[in-house]
Amino acid sequence: RGCVVTDTQPTPSESANARTRLSRTCFARTVAMAHAVARTVAPKPTLKKWNSTRHHRCYRAHAVSSSAEEPVRVHGASLPLFDWVPEDAAALRLCEPASAPLRVAVLLSGGVDSSVALSLLQAAGHECVAFYLQIWFQEDFRNTWDACPWEEDLRVAEAVCARTGTALETVALTEAYWDLVVKDSVEEIRKGRTPNPDVLCNSRVKFGAFREWLAKTHPGRFDRVASGHYAAVERDDVTGDAKLVMSGDSFKDQTYFLADLSQEQLRSVMFPVGGMPKAEIRQLAQSAELPNAGRKDSQGICFLGKVKFSEFIAEHLGEMPGDIIEVESGTVLGKHRAYWFHTIGQRSGLFLHGGPWYVAGKDCVNNIVYVTRDYYSLDKARNKFTVAGFNWISGVEPPLESIENLRVKVRHGEKIYPCTSFTFGAVNGERVSDVVIDEDDQGLAPGQYAVFYDGEECLGCGKILEPNVGAIGLTRQATA
Repeated sequence: RGCVVTDTQPTPSESANARTRLSRTCFARTVAMAHAVARTVAPKPTLKKWNSTRHHRCYRAHAVSSSAEEPVRVHGASLPLFDWVPEDAAALRLCEPASAPLRVAVLLSGGVDSSVALSLLQAAGHECVAFYLQIWFQEDFRNTWDACPWEEDLRVAEAVCARTGTALETVALTEAYWDLVVKDSVEEIRKGRTPNPDVLCNSRVKFGAFREWLAKTHPGRFDRVASGHYAAVERDDVTGDAKLVMSGDSFKDQTYFLADLSQEQLRSVMFPVGGMPKAEIRQLAQSAELPNAGRKDSQGICFLGKVKFSEFIAEHLGEMPGDIIEVESGTVLGKHRAYWFHTIGQRSGLFLHGGPWYVAGKDCVNNIVYVTRDYYSLDKARNKFTVAGFNWISGVEPPLESIENLRVKVRHGEKIYPCTSFTFGAVNGERVSDVVIDEDDQGLAPGQYAVFYDGEECLGCGKILEPNVGAIGLTRQATA
């Protein structure tokens, strides 16, 4: 795959001349450039599709110069390399520079985090190929919203690859995502639970189905899969075992979303930006002159894009109207569209007067949503819950009952609770644990992931079970 910078293919002799010039640079970047898009001096190159198949598309840059003083060199002339390096070498500390050149498959989303991750890996001397994962709902699903942002993301990813001199392949994993993530999430919602599709996306798709696709289409070609996640990996030089560690930005830390990874998966991944605060990543993007340095962070569930969550659920589960009942009085206050549109602690979407009203519980059997205006002073304890369905990243159950600094997150974010008690047990032959945290949490709900930490190390996760704090309404009615 020679570097293509015009619509006309280079002759064999021209390709040989270009390769001779490139061979004077470091080995790692020469190999990377052999599979790369030629970086131009133009800040906004246009891009043309190189090849298209059902499963993936490989793109090459069609270089266009906007400066007469810095013309683009083609066929027989030197092609510029991405020669940026960060001013502070410490920025490369999570890129395994001592192991360069590693062959790295970089998950590139079009966002600034994954783009800086790619740039740092290039600067560390690794051989990189970028992959954009097309994750969207099934093509035969009635998509009337026309709001999918993936085409814009792909254009940005192409521009980043043109800047960094990196090959880009688009991998269609829509079917895998649908089967492994969306179906399960919709079914959990139907059961009245609160799933987290992003946790499943990481373990089942980004570091699951994609790794399987790589093994099939590029067998033995890559040593690592890298992404722009806010997390860090610590490796044992002797055993090769990997630990997942919290990032340098507590607000953006994404170990919660990565807690379902296996040891095999974690051994093969890299998180180059995981040790940095967001501000530093932005500065690196500007220093590297990345075209998306000022782009806003994406929000929401990845398969929905700009589609409203309620609209998506309505398409799949429909509506099932039922009563909204006040916890304290048992008074029917109104009707809801279906209990699956509501989660514990929710305020929006109730459309009741005299609020604010909060969802305090759900009766999925009788299709009742319980609400209260006194949510934060209800006498139902919210510092206890039961967890099952564990995944331990090390592959071995840690001694959580004896870990002195055991902590738990019940959702993504800065908030992390010390565990005052953790006790293993069994229910119907399944391994479970009863967890007590040091203060009440107003948003616990079945189906949420509880992610456990020993200090800064993420140990793994489990799911919060029923019966749970979501039964507040049922408990109050039974005792009334």
